[in-house]
Amino acid sequence: MKRFKIWLRTLTRIRVSKTIEAPKSVVWTELSTIERHVIWMKDAVRITFETDQRQGVGTTFRCLTRVGPFRTNDRMEITDWIEGRQITVHHSGLITGAGRFSLRGELGQYCVLRWEERLEFPWWLGGSLVAAVAKPILKSIWTRNLDRLAELIRRGLEANRVETLTDGDDE
Repeated sequence: MKRFKIWLRTLTRIRVSKTIEAPKSVVWTELSTIERHVIWMKDAVRITFETDQRQGVGTTFRCLTRVGPFRTNDRMEITDWIEGRQITVHHSGLITGAGRFSLRGELGQYCVLRWEERLEFPWWLGGSLVAAVAKPILKSIWTRNLDRLAELIRRGLEANRVETLTDGDDE
């Protein structure tokens, strides 16, 4: 029976990464604020928390996701949280799987954000055919999402620099 269940689904792995010109702590602050993911994730339309908890293992929420004409309202649960380094989320819905964000610090003012997803496409949705079509589309969307996150962080750092510079003008 187990072999039959495996045949009924197609497992696809997608990995994207981005070197961000910001300290790891700054990137983590934005990344760990789950409700703000809709700002930089083009495919995430709305996040609705199911718990009062907003961070850490056990946090659950619904994420309304849109890719082209397709929509899904997946249930997500944070299953791993390593402060300042990693967030793992299990999602269930039309397509089930797990995603992981991990940060690696680089030479002070840079860090690398890696986003990995393991998605299971059911046979009745087209299984391996849909997975093969979806993989490059999702990879492209998520690469642009990381570009948007990097830009959001860059603008925030610039705004802080300007504010810091103008604070001294009152003297």
